[in-house]
Amino acid sequence: MLPEKTNTVVVGGGQAGLAMSEHLSNCGIAHVVLERARIAERWRTERWDSLVANGPAWHDRFPSMEFSDTAPDAFATKESVASYMEDFAAKIAAPVHCGVDVKRARPAQNGTGFVIETSQGTLTAQNIVAATGPFQTPVIPPVLPKLTALSQMHSSSYRNPGQLAQGAVLVVGAGSSGTQIASELRQAGREVYLSVGPHDRPPRSYRGRDFCWWLSVLGKWEATTPPAGKEHVTIAVSGANGGETVDFRKLAATGITLVGRTEGYDDGILRFDADLAKNIAAGDANYLSLLKEADDYVTREGLDLPQEPEAYHIPPDPACLTDPIRALDLAQAGITTVIWATGFKQDFSWLEVDSFDATGKPQHDRGIANVPGVYFVGLPWLSMRGSAFIWGVWVDAKHLASHIAARNSAKTGQIAHADG
Repeated sequence: MLPEKTNTVVVGGGQAGLAMSEHLSNCGIAHVVLERARIAERWRTERWDSLVANGPAWHDRFPSMEFSDTAPDAFATKESVASYMEDFAAKIAAPVHCGVDVKRARPAQNGTGFVIETSQGTLTAQNIVAATGPFQTPVIPPVLPKLTALSQMHSSSYRNPGQLAQGAVLVVGAGSSGTQIASELRQAGREVYLSVGPHDRPPRSYRGRDFCWWLSVLGKWEATTPPAGKEHVTIAVSGANGGETVDFRKLAATGITLVGRTEGYDDGILRFDADLAKNIAAGDANYLSLLKEADDYVTREGLDLPQEPEAYHIPPDPACLTDPIRALDLAQAGITTVIWATGFKQDFSWLEVDSFDATGKPQHDRGIANVPGVYFVGLPWLSMRGSAFIWGVWVDAKHLASHIAARNSAKTGQIAHADG
């Protein structure tokens, strides 16, 4: 049963909400975590069957708890991640209330705190933390109309090849999800087309160290803003098959047909941009630049890491890259399914505060909103590149819990005992 009031309400019971709960408890702050379904629900029901984490278990975890069923250098299955979150919630005794859907959160009429209306009743709080994460509302671009002979779904609804009607498949989006789904479908014997947009393509590992390790020692996880022009560029990296570098030429060699960005549709014909070669070349440049930075770091630090000159080899371009398809007759190609691996948008329609710009983007400084008592955690680039990852969310949550503790102390005239 929900309390009538508490100091802080955390909305969302995934990695962001649990990290927030740990630090609020450490600061002695009374709070509840409200989760509309189950802990880590999206890992359970909004991911495909074979999904594994994109980072190794030593990296994709909270600092205070290791995975019990996954070796440090292995990639946790989605079931393992969900179980890990449940175990972590039990470990920290997080006050999570599952099955509670937050309908509306608004400032209290007396000007102090907030009123939170839920499916299980109403409560009040001095602070509210939006911990709903970056994967809220699936985005499907309005390119294709609804067609009787064509099934369209977002990647969050895809489960396995057997779920789809017989026929060829077009996967739109070449980030982590799109490349893994396209590869799985091809391995299952499907004819697959993969629409490739701008992307970064890091090595899975290099010179005996994982990509995540390299981002750490090269200081890239702590970057506070994305590189100019790359705010919406996806990252093609995968933990599938034990972890492997995404290589679009190798995907083409398996029989996947690469095409450019999906541009438009008219009378049964799907059109693609002429940007395929440019997008592949930019991904290659990103890949090679990281190898060079890693080599320079090894030399500078005098590390004994094995050389890997073969990593610099770029295979020849396949025919679908040198002579790209610009238009495709869906019926002639036998395409019966389109999977949109095109990401998500945030939805804060439930949070009725003046903390958003004209596009609905939260206005904040490291998660501290411009409205006192409102906080955001778990969003990409909240304070740094690593903010949407499990360990990064933990760091951001600690900062926000400290701010809430200081705010509470200022209101009561007491000295904060939280970290600064």
